[in-house]
Amino acid sequence: MVPGTESVTHLMYQLSINLMDDHRNPGYQLTMIGAPERIFDRCSTVLVNGQEQRISSAWRQAFHHAFVKIGGMGERLIGVCDKRLPVSEFPPPEFPFDADQENFPHTDLRFLGMVSTIDPPRSSVPEAVAKCHTAGVKVIMVTGDHPVTAKAVAKGIGIIRDRSETVEDIAARLGVPVSDVNARQDILIWYWLQLIGSEAGIHLF
Repeated sequence: MVPGTESVTHLMYQLSINLMDDHRNPGYQLTMIGAPERIFDRCSTVLVNGQEQRISSAWRQAFHHAFVKIGGMGERLIGVCDKRLPVSEFPPPEFPFDADQENFPHTDLRFLGMVSTIDPPRSSVPEAVAKCHTAGVKVIMVTGDHPVTAKAVAKGIGIIRDRSETVEDIAARLGVPVSDVNARQDILIWYWLQLIGSEAGIHLF
């Protein structure tokens, strides 16, 4: 495989196109990685034991179950998919891919799976959180992790306690969309941002 011909990075995914070093079957290979749910939504097939299968409602349920289960263990997940670009539409070896015009497909891709990683908090974090609670300081976690993963991490270090609720918890309890939850209520609120930190100048991670 030769170096990527084009690479495009968005907030929720990164895409690259490589020219395959295969004289018997030349062509370009598109690969996309990113937030699993965003990647899965762009796919129409899934690779299972070397065979492509159409994504059905059963596959969507299986994906959601695996995503919630692994994310609920505090692991960060990255979705991976690909697509072999047809030679008739993208003739090698010098097709003029344009990262600005994005003249390549973003949907009808093939889902390959998920990669999980874990970046555990520092050992001193639970104690620091406990001291904040004792002092009456409300700790708010600011993270770029998916809410499922962030919730598991927050429970593990004591930010979410027995009587604490996330926005998702409140929405589920009330049976309303997350957007309808009043963020001004005196409750623990999570903000899913690209930064990592906390209130009161205390860096927990």
